[in-house]
Amino acid sequence: MTVHAPGLPLPHTGPVTGVPAGAPIPGRSLRFRVETWGCQMNVHDSEKMAAALGSLGCRPAETEPADVVVLNTCSVREKAQEKVFTRVEQLVGRGGERPRLIGVAGCVAQQEGGAIFGRAPAVDFILGTQSLVCLPDIVRRLLDGETRIVETGRHPDNLDIPPEQIDRIPGVKAYITIMEGCDNFCSFCVVPFTRGRERCRSVSSIVREAESLAASGFREVQLLGQNVNSYRDPEDERDFAELTDAVGAVPGIRRIRFTSPHPKDFSNALMDRFAAGGPLMPHMHLPAQSGSTTVLERMRRGYSRGEFLELVGRARDKAPELALSTDLIVGFCGETRREFEDTLTLLDEVRFSSVYSFKYSERPHTLASKRLPDDVPDPEKTDRLVELQARQREIQLALHRDLVGREVEVLIEGPSRKGGQLAGRGPDNRIVNFDGPVEATGSFGDVRITGFGPNSLLGEPVGSLTPRRLTGSPASAAANPRDWGAEIPLPVVQAAMRGREASPSA
Repeated sequence: MTVHAPGLPLPHTGPVTGVPAGAPIPGRSLRFRVETWGCQMNVHDSEKMAAALGSLGCRPAETEPADVVVLNTCSVREKAQEKVFTRVEQLVGRGGERPRLIGVAGCVAQQEGGAIFGRAPAVDFILGTQSLVCLPDIVRRLLDGETRIVETGRHPDNLDIPPEQIDRIPGVKAYITIMEGCDNFCSFCVVPFTRGRERCRSVSSIVREAESLAASGFREVQLLGQNVNSYRDPEDERDFAELTDAVGAVPGIRRIRFTSPHPKDFSNALMDRFAAGGPLMPHMHLPAQSGSTTVLERMRRGYSRGEFLELVGRARDKAPELALSTDLIVGFCGETRREFEDTLTLLDEVRFSSVYSFKYSERPHTLASKRLPDDVPDPEKTDRLVELQARQREIQLALHRDLVGREVEVLIEGPSRKGGQLAGRGPDNRIVNFDGPVEATGSFGDVRITGFGPNSLLGEPVGSLTPRRLTGSPASAAANPRDWGAEIPLPVVQAAMRGREASPSA
């Protein structure tokens, strides 16, 4: 087993078949697939890994089996982590043909390192969150005979991968990483241990990436980071609000979203940007985690219930149409029934547009795992989660009912999941389903809201929908109207992970 220590340069083991590092492997016709669990940051990391594998001459696996499978993992909850090992067992099967190379990447890889080999001997390599740039070299070394490579070191160039080295998933929006890591060390959260301390890109590099995306036909960008509103430009100290100004000034970028901010770092300057309108959309995911001040203290969140509500009030005073979504944890260490009811009443007071709700699960290395007993019985956690989700469902139905009759501009994402219609998102990030031609995918259109459910809205176009002018060749556009602005469809599979224990009420 080869283990690379954090912070050290990769050893040079010699190129495969005499080809310089970074060049494709001649004679190789390997097919690859990247399977993704977790957050938008993981999805975007998978885009980077897909491009890295493509640089070796590997090709996406469509319907055929993949020779190289990378599992890009999430460790925020125990259940998400365990699914990775189940998936490895499925790939190996019983006596069947397994992929030539199996890799575990992402947060579980960073957290567990070489210990993964003990539970999953079929795994060939471990790739940490700050080591994506090492993937081509790792694959070369494995094909050249090395075994069991672990790479979980920190590589500074991993944060600022050039946009031309990222294969974007076809669609209407694109992700931009503006920072990685977190310095908050909330007692329940494993992120500082899997993503490291905060590191920010420069405004200039982020703007260059936005310009590249606009030139490729994308009209919406989502700025990503574990705590985006603590962003500071390492070159000139510009803050997050000023960054949104710079990205919003890029010609062709019509919409900006971001995730996730931290309530304690929310500035008046950012509120002013929401109030001003423009490309910053009137929706924000603002993780509350709990509605109880005493639970928030045990979580080390840095704000009280009252301070969170005061923040929401100030934001809505400046931007009345601002839709807020959130994360909530039930059953955190020591949570009493009364503390849980404080979370239920927080739903009533804020009236979130959607909620991602979770049962607390203890994570390694965290302060809670060392000092706070996980003492709420699991059946009680489940009951509280069901009760919270039922309350949020009622709120969302009421909010959606109030939208009937309004006209909203949607960015059309493509066919609806239910089939037979198109789906798009309004400025508030709500999904609207309506009739229209698939060729309109990627364009903007006005839709009148005519109906609703708890998770989405129904509408009818106001006037005709204009087909999007594609950036590819006419032949490829006719073959696949959804592929506007993208060169190839990528095998980045969003693994199903949101079951009853981690389900959005959106």
